[in-house]
Amino acid sequence: MNYWLVKSEPDAYGWHHFIEQGRAVWDGVRNYQARNNLKAMQLGDHVLFYHSVTKPGVVGLANVVREFYQDPGAPDDLRWVAVELEPVMALEKPVTLAHIKAEPLLANISLIRQSRLSVMPVRPDEFELILKMGQKTNEEL
Repeated sequence: MNYWLVKSEPDAYGWHHFIEQGRAVWDGVRNYQARNNLKAMQLGDHVLFYHSVTKPGVVGLANVVREFYQDPGAPDDLRWVAVELEPVMALEKPVTLAHIKAEPLLANISLIRQSRLSVMPVRPDEFELILKMGQKTNEEL
């Protein structure tokens, strides 16, 4: 099992769009490193859904339901691929970029080191910590 983080601008394609559709073709990636990450995704891998630009933060969890195939937006350019994702659950509270940066255990996460990358791997311990950070505590209820 692998763990990933994908970014999307909430106004262009946010978590609410993803939930409404129930499944998304993750296409349009035009960065070689991000493309290689898409190619490495396997069925059942877990994916953190991150809102970028406005109110940046992890807002949900998805699963890979179709491994890479030719990007439908670039049918004549074999360099680019897409995968398909399905939403699993929204986090109880967003894990903001500020919270991620403030957490010493996340100091080496790709999100901070390669901030412009749209598809990136996440280590299992980083994944678990972000999920834990996304749970409401008794004080917040």
